[in-house]
Amino acid sequence: MSPTRIRAAVPDQACVDAADLARGAAEELAGAANVGEHVGVLADDERVVTHLFSTTDLAYSGWRWAVTVSRASRAKAVTVSEAVLLPGPDSLLAPDWVPWSDRVLPGDLGVGDLMPTATDDERLVPVSMLEGDDGMLDWDDSAAWDQGRELAASLGMTAAGSGEAGPGASADVASVASAGPLTAAEGGQSAVGASPGRRTRELSAIGRDEAAARWYSSEHGPGTPLARAAPGPCSTCGFLVRLAGPLGRVFGACANEYAPDDGRVVSLDHGCGAHSEAVFAWAGTGAVAPVIDEVGYDLVDMPGVALPDTVFESLDHES
Repeated sequence: MSPTRIRAAVPDQACVDAADLARGAAEELAGAANVGEHVGVLADDERVVTHLFSTTDLAYSGWRWAVTVSRASRAKAVTVSEAVLLPGPDSLLAPDWVPWSDRVLPGDLGVGDLMPTATDDERLVPVSMLEGDDGMLDWDDSAAWDQGRELAASLGMTAAGSGEAGPGASADVASVASAGPLTAAEGGQSAVGASPGRRTRELSAIGRDEAAARWYSSEHGPGTPLARAAPGPCSTCGFLVRLAGPLGRVFGACANEYAPDDGRVVSLDHGCGAHSEAVFAWAGTGAVAPVIDEVGYDLVDMPGVALPDTVFESLDHES
């Protein structure tokens, strides 16, 4: 068996000479006024040639009419295979299509918009997979915490300890006040003689409750249109970072870069369309009910019954 021979594409002279035939095909498709000068010939294959004509249509600047002609083996007649408008090297083209998940930027999410996260989103993991006695990886157990503590020490500061968040997600701001005052700073020194890295004063219960009321009634609370249109509250979102201490019973911080409240303190009953468990209600997932015409009818032939011999009574009855 002889090996297959691959021939280089050499312009077929008969196809090259068929420029007028190609122009006629382009003019028949686009109109004579929209076909410009002949700008080139491309050899696509043996006895297959594409003629290029510029277009005079201002809406397609730089585009070219490409008319492919061919000739059968041992035949003298050249025929048109196809004609199409293609972009040229200097044509104006639309940018490459980008998936919506890559086009969305932080701040694009509005009221009523949903932005579900993918099942393999690396920013989220099942709680059962996390480390720790209670299935949660504490911040002070991570390498980032050690790095931050070393940086704080080099700046003459001490890293704050991480307290446990409140046990439940309560929407009642009054629970913050009932939690009691925050622990005062150790040392109780004056601001003048304060040691580096120690706070001389703590937020009082009054200051804490005023902040809680201010945050809860702001645009990051439950009363905004964004929160009312959300598929779920922040308390059930995987991107919520609980605050430590009494404020953690009502508030947390959003850690979703695409959410409008990213990096802000939000109430646990706040929400947005970037909820970690948001899903699309896809249309067409259920079975489509059949359409039954109970008014019209069709006439069919039956054995022993001929339609021309059938007598039909009128449906209109006189009263």
